[in-house]
Amino acid sequence: MAVLEQPNARISSAQPVMELRGLKKSFGKLDVLKGIDLSVPPGDVLALIGPSGSGKSTLIRCMNMLEVPTGGTLTFRGQPVARRFRDQAGSIGMGKLRRHVGMVFQHFNLFPHMTVLDNITRGPRVVLGESRASAEEHALELLAQVGLADKRGAYPAHLSGGQKQRVAIARALAMRPDMLLLDEVTSALDPELVGEVLAVIRKLADGGMTMVLVTHEMGFAAEVANRVIFMEGGVIAEEGSPEGILRNPKSERLRGFLSRFHG
Repeated sequence: MAVLEQPNARISSAQPVMELRGLKKSFGKLDVLKGIDLSVPPGDVLALIGPSGSGKSTLIRCMNMLEVPTGGTLTFRGQPVARRFRDQAGSIGMGKLRRHVGMVFQHFNLFPHMTVLDNITRGPRVVLGESRASAEEHALELLAQVGLADKRGAYPAHLSGGQKQRVAIARALAMRPDMLLLDEVTSALDPELVGEVLAVIRKLADGGMTMVLVTHEMGFAAEVANRVIFMEGGVIAEEGSPEGILRNPKSERLRGFLSRFHG
């Protein structure tokens, strides 16, 4: 399989792709994120780990405004992101942000009534205004790269979980994003299917794609990420290199969390 490379994956400027300052998210009286400061440079592969309920998935959903923060600021490539769909003076809207920040979900979220090819081309055609021929050409290249060239006419119901997730990754890449968010993309898969999805993500990392991934695959996080964040109670409890966080944890809380995993 060829290394997956995206035209916008490497941004020439040293400017962070995304910055969060004091980001908060509450659901009613429940404070899920309690002030997150985070910078994501170009080419960064950042793994978010932590116990259930620590705020990982909420954070990653706030990073493309699927969840609208209740406090703090989010900037994308130096531009503030507005809490509305359309751009406004001095800031970009959620619509433009989502065109540049792709999202891959735990449960695939493919359209069941569409073929694999139609699932992948819908966004580029509807949102980016690409012609059918151009969108399909790119989609077929992506399907070949994720090892599914023979599934272009298949429907999601006829695919394995691993195949569905690889289609979901190809669909996100079809929008030519500057950054990719992956939320527990292997947790809904049978163990024997996890490897084929992780192989695709590994190739994306090798190709320079900026990524933030929520994962419970500690071995994979150690291999592919250049930075690991441990979240607990809605805050960043520890942050550092995979070596420092996963192999030489300093706090008792992090050691206790990692003790649940083997290998």
